[in-house]
Amino acid sequence: MAIPTTLRLEFVTPERAIVHDEVDELQLPGEEGFLGVLPGHTPMLVSLKVGEMWYRKGTQKFHGFVGFGFAEILPDRVTILARIAEKADDIDLERAQSAKRRAEERLAEVVKGGASEMDYERARIALLRAITRLQVSQHSRTRS
Repeated sequence: MAIPTTLRLEFVTPERAIVHDEVDELQLPGEEGFLGVLPGHTPMLVSLKVGEMWYRKGTQKFHGFVGFGFAEILPDRVTILARIAEKADDIDLERAQSAKRRAEERLAEVVKGGASEMDYERARIALLRAITRLQVSQHSRTRS
């Protein structure tokens, strides 16, 4: 069987489809580190963490935000099921900056108030999500 030359990318959340396209390569934020995927990749299922993903079509690179999920990787396609996700072009910069401020305030309250480990982790993840969304949004203004 011939090695495929592209990957069918299906990137979805419970609410909507983010991307349905043929791509040349992609990178995902796996729990064990970043994972590069090319056509013909060995089949696997990976857990995704909060982070930036990207995919390439020809010479154009597109970026997106992933907020936890899973990816099924097959030689000819990748299906990403994310709890939260956005393309860089769809991220509202003002909303992301506001979320970062709120997350910083909440984290400071949690640290100062000696809250539970669970409260600390929730605040930390909210801040990580906000910072990552801001970083990803920069790619909508500076195409790479």
